[in-house]
Amino acid sequence: MAKSFFGTDGIRGTVNTESLNSEIALKLGLAAGKVFTRGNHKHRVLIGKDTRISGYMLESALESGFTSSGMDVFLTGPIPTPAVAHLTQALRADLGVMITASHNTYEDNGFKLFGPDGYKLTDEKQTEINELMNRSDIMSLQDKNQIGAARRVDDALSRYIEFAKATFPNSMRLDHLKIVLDCANGAAYKVAPMIFWELGADVIVIGDKPNGRNINQDCGSTKTKALRKKVKDENADLGIAFDGDGDRLVVIDENGDQVNGDHLLAMIALSLKKKNSLKSNKIVSTIMANLSLENYLDSIDLKLIRANVGDRYVIEEMLKSGSNFGGEPSGHLIINDFSTTGDAIISSLQVLSLMIEENKPISNLANLFPIISQKHYEHISDDKKDILNSHLENLSKEMKEKIGNEGRVIIRKSGTEPLIRVMIETNNQNLSNEILDEVKTSLTL
Repeated sequence: MAKSFFGTDGIRGTVNTESLNSEIALKLGLAAGKVFTRGNHKHRVLIGKDTRISGYMLESALESGFTSSGMDVFLTGPIPTPAVAHLTQALRADLGVMITASHNTYEDNGFKLFGPDGYKLTDEKQTEINELMNRSDIMSLQDKNQIGAARRVDDALSRYIEFAKATFPNSMRLDHLKIVLDCANGAAYKVAPMIFWELGADVIVIGDKPNGRNINQDCGSTKTKALRKKVKDENADLGIAFDGDGDRLVVIDENGDQVNGDHLLAMIALSLKKKNSLKSNKIVSTIMANLSLENYLDSIDLKLIRANVGDRYVIEEMLKSGSNFGGEPSGHLIINDFSTTGDAIISSLQVLSLMIEENKPISNLANLFPIISQKHYEHISDDKKDILNSHLENLSKEMKEKIGNEGRVIIRKSGTEPLIRVMIETNNQNLSNEILDEVKTSLTL
């Protein structure tokens, strides 16, 4: 049986295991190089990475695979994922690859792939690459007369900095705003502080001392305790946490409270609508978006379109529906006027521009509607049981019938980690607890 390398967001796994190792990186370079060789021009691939120590090993193997396939390789060093998407277009590359495991800890790593248009690859392209990676003769598919070269892109950071700053209104500055940035000891640790400082903000930075092993460790978008404390201690106007590869953000208000992701989506959607800048009067989110967001958007004559979990599915639906704004409550925000993927820095700048326009604190701007209570649970699963898919489907159906019109239940496999994720959405707490207990019991049988 052929191995499936790709998940929800590219390839991801624990380093130096069968799920992710240098052999897989080599095969990915060989296979993707062959798939994206198109025409007679000299082909290029751009490779970026976050700050994980394993990035060196995987970068070398990936570089070897691509040069063996005849592609020239551009290496950027540590840089955010959205910068790879942008530079892939700017440098007229045929492919872009980001070496990252996003919000996971350093033991994991992976690959996010972008086409020449700067968008993440479709399922069809990933399947094509996956099939080649499984071929036993993959090492013999290369042309001995076609070998690529590699070079460093020394100005990659400065290129991205200027691109990101250009998305902020020319008439505005961040003077008089004190902002705390948590860079997660990850890919944004250099560029983010420079961008906000150059735009005039008083910038305080934490999570900016990566050592290869501390990425996302008690910091970043999934661990905001230190940031919330820092915002309060410094009497700051705002706190912003990035994840390890800089495509996802969490906002902390001036009181040290985390801004709900659904509120963030609504706030930006409302602002775009007021400016007549929201195309098709639609925004795209996922099945995880709160029902209260959908109800609020309906009240201001906007439509919420739901996609599968994963920002690339959000983007695909945006392109289909003609919308220029979408995102996930977890913090991936996509403003298609500026970027082709989630970009935490650019999204942060749009939030700040809205604060300046309205002359209001973020706590005031974001509190647009009451949130329906959501309970989340993660069950560790090795996913080796043949009955798992059918069991989840039956369990999901049973729980949906149980909650009825009082809310929603979503039970799904994670595409990035060996987890089953459960979300129960209802204001009936007794019912929520009852359903969760039944789910936990069923998943441990």
